[in-house]
Amino acid sequence: MKAVRIEEYGSPDVLKMVAIEIPEMGDREVLVEVKAIGVNYADTARREGKYVVPTELPFIPGAEIAGEIVAVGKDVTRFKPGMRVVSLIESKGYAEYAAVHEMALAPVPDGVEFTDAVALPLQGQTAYHILKTMGRLEKGETVLVHAAAGGVGAIAVQLAKLFGAGTVIATASSDEKLAHAKELGADHLVNYTEEGWELKVRELTGGKGVDIILEMVGGDIFQKSLKCLATFGRLVVFGAASGEQSQLYGGQLMKRNQSVIGFFLPQIMNRPEMYQSSFKELLDYVANGQLKLTIGGIYPLEKAVEVHRLLQGRKTIGKLVLVP
Repeated sequence: MKAVRIEEYGSPDVLKMVAIEIPEMGDREVLVEVKAIGVNYADTARREGKYVVPTELPFIPGAEIAGEIVAVGKDVTRFKPGMRVVSLIESKGYAEYAAVHEMALAPVPDGVEFTDAVALPLQGQTAYHILKTMGRLEKGETVLVHAAAGGVGAIAVQLAKLFGAGTVIATASSDEKLAHAKELGADHLVNYTEEGWELKVRELTGGKGVDIILEMVGGDIFQKSLKCLATFGRLVVFGAASGEQSQLYGGQLMKRNQSVIGFFLPQIMNRPEMYQSSFKELLDYVANGQLKLTIGGIYPLEKAVEVHRLLQGRKTIGKLVLVP
């Protein structure tokens, strides 16, 4: 089968198309013929050797796949050949076939395209659990979503409304991206490349600040986000796209009973009951038309190098998808 493999860390050019054997299934695994692959910043971090956990080479990236089951292991009970499924996996998604444990799979409802379903395993689950599990969003609260036109952000704006947020403030780096966030339901728009954006956020909340902030940039954005946080506010950190780490002093949080919370999706995957229930809820939202998925582009697997460049150039809106 065709696959894209990394044999050395570096620029997008280190992504190489190779021919390898179709993976063998374990007793509780299924073999999925991959129809769509989600592309993520985690893939680029893996490629550069900068991921949160070590990446051993050679390595086939790709954590999100959707496709059709073509065979099942002897102990598989929940799935059969021919079923349409979507999954979040550890790696090896940039390929024509993948062997996946049955507990990592979710059925794709009729009417939901593979290229839409594959936008949910990482970004959808992340947005869901940042808001509900970690952020503990309560009805009427204010939410600030950074990079609101990106994969997580575009879903988070909509989920925040579905979960009962009173006000959603969206930030992005261009008027085009802000307009897209507005279409998705954001109440207020802020360009975070402009000086003093954090003051505008506080002004929009009448000086109170924001109850929940979704932060994945790091560096200066993290520090300015803290200045936007309300009393009893929760700032959930789920990445550092800028590559810059931020220093935090515990005493900064004490005066206003604030929290800074870390989020790493694999910990949710270690709790199958949480992972499966949120997956079903997200897919139902899509099937019912309550959640709109923004697909920024669909490219053949052979274009993986180009797609990584597009993603890291931060010029895209929505989810980038590869198809074998």
